[in-house]
Amino acid sequence: MILCADNTGARRLKLIQVVGYKGRRRRYPSAGVGDLITVSVREGVPEMRRQLFSAVIIRQRKPYPRRDGTWMQFYDNAAVILTPEGEMRGSDIKGPVAREASERWPRIGNVARMVV
Repeated sequence: MILCADNTGARRLKLIQVVGYKGRRRRYPSAGVGDLITVSVREGVPEMRRQLFSAVIIRQRKPYPRRDGTWMQFYDNAAVILTPEGEMRGSDIKGPVAREASERWPRIGNVARMVV
């Protein structure tokens, strides 16, 4: 389960598919910070539950290396929901956003309060 870090009304998201991921049959797709994913809302307001949305991962618990050689890790896995046009559906992001996600998705970087 992935936490929803915006104010759209969704609380928990379930990963359905990673856009552009070609994997083996029955293998759970892997995604990292900045990846575009398809999610299903599992907890949240009734209007959003059990619907599919596009989202971008902004934090991940698993340590990952940066280009400068440092390793980065967050305290949770979080994503923000996007509209079909690629705009953010919410107007606020709770918590920090990874620099990789804000560089790849400038709209997320503009809304983010803290970029780490």
